[in-house]
Formats: sequence, C-alpha cells, structure tokens
Amino acid sequence: MRGPLSTMRRWLAGLTLRQRLLWLIALAAPAVWSVVLLFSVDRARHEINELFDTELIRLARQLQATLPGASIDAIEPRPSTAMASGPQGAADLQDVAVAVWNRRGELLLVDREGTQLPYRPQAAGFVDMQLDGAEWRTYYLQAADGSWLVAVGQIAHERDEVVRDFIASQMLPWLLMLPLLLMAMAAAVTGALRPLAALGADLHRRAPDDLAALPVERLPSDLRPLAASMNGLFERIRAALERERRFTADAAHELRTPIAALRAQWDALQLAPAGQNDPQALAQLGLGLERLSRLVTQMLMLARLEPRAALTNRQPIDWHSVVAEVLSDTMALAHETGVELAVEWPADARAPLPLSGEPALVQVMLRNLVDNALRMSARGSTVTLRFAHDRVTVVDEGPGVAPEHLPRLGDRYWRAPGSHGIGSGLGLSIVARIAALHGLAPRFGPREDGQRGFQAMLQRLPSPPALSP
Repeated sequence: MRGPLSTMRRWLAGLTLRQRLLWLIALAAPAVWSVVLLFSVDRARHEINELFDTELIRLARQLQATLPGASIDAIEPRPSTAMASGPQGAADLQDVAVAVWNRRGELLLVDREGTQLPYRPQAAGFVDMQLDGAEWRTYYLQAADGSWLVAVGQIAHERDEVVRDFIASQMLPWLLMLPLLLMAMAAAVTGALRPLAALGADLHRRAPDDLAALPVERLPSDLRPLAASMNGLFERIRAALERERRFTADAAHELRTPIAALRAQWDALQLAPAGQNDPQALAQLGLGLERLSRLVTQMLMLARLEPRAALTNRQPIDWHSVVAEVLSDTMALAHETGVELAVEWPADARAPLPLSGEPALVQVMLRNLVDNALRMSARGSTVTLRFAHDRVTVVDEGPGVAPEHLPRLGDRYWRAPGSHGIGSGLGLSIVARIAALHGLAPRFGPREDGQRGFQAMLQRLPSPPALSP
C-alpha cells in the first residue's frame, strides 16, 4: 500500500499547480456526474413506476365500469383478440395483459396476453410475478360482493426500457458536452492562475537587491495574504542587509583607530634598541590589545542580538545565581579600580523582579551595567546592585553624566565626554537590546536619593491598555 501512495505523492510533486487543478477537475467532474446519474436513474425509475402503476389502476377501474351491474354470471366468456386496423405507432400491445373472471373463476373477458394471468381470488392490489420467464407487475381489483375479479398486468422490461431510453436521452448530451466542459474548465483555471503566473514572472525578473514591495492592491483577494507575507519577508531581508552593512561600516570605522594605534606602538617597540623596551610602551600596547579585544567582542555580541525578534528558550530567572556569576566576572576589575561591590535585596519577603528569559543574556546585561559603573567610579567608592519587586538598579558614586548627554546614552560608539578607560561605547547599546528582548526598559540618570553618583535602572515595560468593548 505504501508503494502506490509514495508513487502517487512523487507524481503529484512533479506537477504544477495548474496541472494538479486540471487533474482534479478531470477526475471530479465525471465522478460527480456519475453520482448525479445514479440519483437520476433512481428518481426516474420511481416516477415511471408511479406513472405506469397509475395507468394500470385506471385501466382496471375502466374495465370495472364496463362490466354489467347484474346477471354477471350470464355473460358468456369471450377472449378479446380484436386488433385495430390503423397504424399502431410505437405501441407494443404484447406488453399489457387484461383478464376478468367471475366468482367461479371463469374468464369473462381476456385479451391474447391475458390468458397467462393466473386467477387469484384472494389477491388485491399489486402483485409482482414471473410468467414464461419474464417479470410482470399485475394489479388485481376485486368486486365489493366478490362477483368478479379484474386483473391488469404489464411486463417489467417495458418500464426498464423507458427508464433506459430516458436516461440515454439525458446522458448523451452530457457525454458530448463533457469534453467541452473540461476544456472550458481548463481555460478558466488558466485564466484564474494568470495573476499567480504574473507574480512569479515579476519575482523571476527582479535583481537580487530589488526588495521593493509587491503591489498587493492589484492582486486577487486570495493572493493578497501571500503577497503581504512576501513583502514582510522582503522587509526583514532589507533590515538584515542593512544591519550587515551597518556592522561592516561600523567595524571598518571603529577598528581603524585602535589598529592604527597598535601599529604605531608596535613600530615604536621595534625601533627601540634590543633589550631596552619601554615598560610604558608595553603597557600601552597591552591596553590597546585589551581595548581591541573588548571592542570586537561587544560588536559580535550586538551583531548576534540585533536580528533576534524574540527569545526562544525562556525560563524563570534566578537572580541570586545571576548575581553570583556577575560578581565573579567583575571582581578582578573591582579590585583593580579599588571599588567595592554591594548587593541589596528586597527588605520584605517579596521576590526580586520576577522575570522570564535567557539567564545567559540577563547575565551579560547586568555585567555590562556593573562593569560600566566600576569604570566610572572613583577609587574607594561603592557600586551597589539594588533589587526590588519591580526593578533592578545599579548605583555608583561616580561623577555621573550631564543632563544634556543623557538622551545619547545607549547610542552606538558614543561615550560621554570625560570618560576614561578602554570602553567602546557599545556596552549600554547591548544592555538596551537585551532589556528590550526581556520586556524591560533601561532608565539612566542621577541617583534618586539625591547623593552624588549615577544609576541605571531596569524596569518592566508597562502593558498596553486593554481595549474597551
């Protein structure tokens, strides 16, 4: 069974949409026509039987009306064999039989075929019987006092012949018109699929960089969802290409300066006499390598984050585990800068900011905020992670950022004036992107308690208001 089904699937897979539709129509039209034909045969047989049965009843009652009302036993039996001398047309009198009996079973009236009908004094109504190998349908009509019995019969093949002739008269035009009908359907399918063919030709002619939207309004309504989906795909491809171009341009621009500085420092070291390398030059070379490594790492991280529209592997965030990892990663920098790290959990028993997402990304986001705070803080100060039931805040005791520069925080490759260290201006951009993926909004500004310093707050985005019915 699997073999024929597999063969059928491969055969269908090799057909075009137009060919599939034509094959379905070519198979469905005769199938539906056959079902209608069977129904028509059944209804025609019923109506013809009803018509002939009515004629048999009418003929029996007419014979009843011709019988004398009295002295019926005195009528001398006589078979009726008279034939009309005129043309008979299409009539076949051999298919009808008539017989009348008295109470003693003697024939009072009979035609040539009626002699075959059996005398059944107890019969009344229609009786199907077989006479001389042929099926007959006979109607028996009894007198009220039992003085006579009328029987009128008709051979069954007469009815079948009428049904066959009627169906043939209906079927022949359909058989002759079926090829024309299929041709008309093929032309209709071809015309209906013309917009789809035009859409395919338009896409085939396009250049690889042509991402213009398809004209949805001119397409049939059932093709508009497909065109709208393709336009959405074009837009996503355009955005991806734009991100790649921007990444390439940014990489070329931002990597040029540190690479040139490293090259100059390396040349200076090469020109120094053997065994007299300047420690300061070596330190500057190490800082340059560290800055370059940090810049490349953050650029690659941002390039991986930008195409993501949503998180695919969400799980509840365990803030205690995330904070432990962040403190472990930033402890060396805190020791180098002489800044203490502190963590404040909610004072009540409430859980800190319930969040579902990717722990690895949340760790990167929080580490960037702590790293930025450590680099901006003075030696001997403290960087504090404060957790509440609805927010996470990283607070430092550094110089802060001027109010006119706050709107630019998070812009790529932008650093606030007066910033020092090996920062690349991408840390807060990465924070903003990860926060958006987790439904959080970063807020930057001076400390809320009025003390000297700066704070970065992560707060859940407000839900959109419900629409009133």
